[in-house]
Amino acid sequence: MRVDIISIFPKMFSAVLDESIIKRAQLKGKVKIFTHDLRDYTLDKHRKVDDRPFGGGAGMVIQVEPIFRALQAIKRKIKGKSKVILLSPQGKRLDQAYAKKLSGCRNLIFICGHYEGVDERVRQHLVDEEISIGDYVLTGGELAAMVVVDSLVRLLPGVLGDKNSLNFESFEGNLLEYPQYSRPAKFKNWPVPEVLVSGDHDKISSWRKQEAIKRTKERRPDLPPHQLYP
Repeated sequence: MRVDIISIFPKMFSAVLDESIIKRAQLKGKVKIFTHDLRDYTLDKHRKVDDRPFGGGAGMVIQVEPIFRALQAIKRKIKGKSKVILLSPQGKRLDQAYAKKLSGCRNLIFICGHYEGVDERVRQHLVDEEISIGDYVLTGGELAAMVVVDSLVRLLPGVLGDKNSLNFESFEGNLLEYPQYSRPAKFKNWPVPEVLVSGDHDKISSWRKQEAIKRTKERRPDLPPHQLYP
């Protein structure tokens, strides 16, 4: 997979892209991630990429021309089709199913909005999809892009060390993850559930399944019902 990110603050991404699982995924060759400074694609001598909105109003709007030029330059370097995504509070909300869908794409280009947003012609003519990570407003799309990239890169085959890790995570099958414990088996007066130290893997599997169902019903009743719900 190849991921390109267009931003006016590309240095923000190093803290996320150069650490942990995303870094290892790049070292393994599972994903190539490139950040692009939108200011490199403006014709303005002061590297300006925004202007006042037509019709008046507060704030500034990211202009369509530098985004158009950036996309043209990036697409010339890409083999095959690419999906262009704008990070926006108006977009489809990210969930695990959506992250899985994106992880199957070969080339993704993310546009990080800023200020009062982007020129509407970007949405109309240059973008394939819009993604939101929640019903709130951020200063810019950079943090949202980091969240989306992290959520999909870890789903790429071979990225996580244990191939079974993805099968038992929160939101798989619309269930939250079951409670997890580690050593020591007893700390102060807080013991680990006996079933987990019993060695009976069938009982452990059943316990985990029921705990996941219980936790989901208590904490996220809004999730679609799972087939294992009693």
